[in-house]
Amino acid sequence: MKGFKVFAVATVAALCLAVSAPQADAQLSVNVNIGPQPICPYGYFNYAPYQCAPFGYYGPTWFANGIFIGAGPWFRGPVGFHGYVDRHYDPRFGYHGSFPRRGERADWGSHRGWEHNFHGNYERHEVRHDNGHHNGQRKAHGNSHGDRHDHGHPDHGHPQHNHN
Repeated sequence: MKGFKVFAVATVAALCLAVSAPQADAQLSVNVNIGPQPICPYGYFNYAPYQCAPFGYYGPTWFANGIFIGAGPWFRGPVGFHGYVDRHYDPRFGYHGSFPRRGERADWGSHRGWEHNFHGNYERHEVRHDNGHHNGQRKAHGNSHGDRHDHGHPDHGHPQHNHN
């Protein structure tokens, strides 16, 4: 009889927990919010956690009037952009030096003439995410002969980004 009481109490407790448990929706919703663009003096790496890049990683084409044009999800440069970086300053390729902090100000005065001496060792392509095409994709377009062509650019839809 004692075993039956324990079983009955356990059953009632299980039923109470099942009734009070939140019901799961049949539909899964995923929302990704990456937040605002990092504020870094010499740009940020184009991969999470979007750490500030040290001076010398990005070449001069990545800046407009001393302001970084972006990388990764915040890229706001021209469509079809290609720019050089120096991977010697990338921690994924062995860099162990210092990094600027977010919010730190650039000291362009101490780097005068750097744009003429920069020697990047890797060309990177960035894709705009607000260029008027769905999810940053490049659309084929017609030329004056009515032909459609896409200049050999791959479809850069979300979430398949590889901006290395």
